[in-house]
Amino acid sequence: MVMEVNKLIAELEEVKEKNKILEEQLKKYQNNKHHIKYYENNTDKVKERAKKYMEKIKETNPDKLKEWRHNAYIKRKNKLKDEITIENNKL
Repeated sequence: MVMEVNKLIAELEEVKEKNKILEEQLKKYQNNKHHIKYYENNTDKVKERAKKYMEKIKETNPDKLKEWRHNAYIKRKNKLKDEITIENNKL
């Protein structure tokens, strides 16, 4: 019993160490000052790439585009309902 507990504690420490390492690696890819600065300097390029990607999706997978638009519609609808209920609760 004691051996199993010690093994679990050791395994937990290993997992915590791996988690720390992965979090450090993830920080490289999250929005940081370099990404923001790049976007500010290359706004037109970024928008053009996004536009080309949307055109590509229209041609290759229009169902995916319909799904995205439907999800956006549902989110807008839910957000509007929430705002109305908040306003009604205030009154």
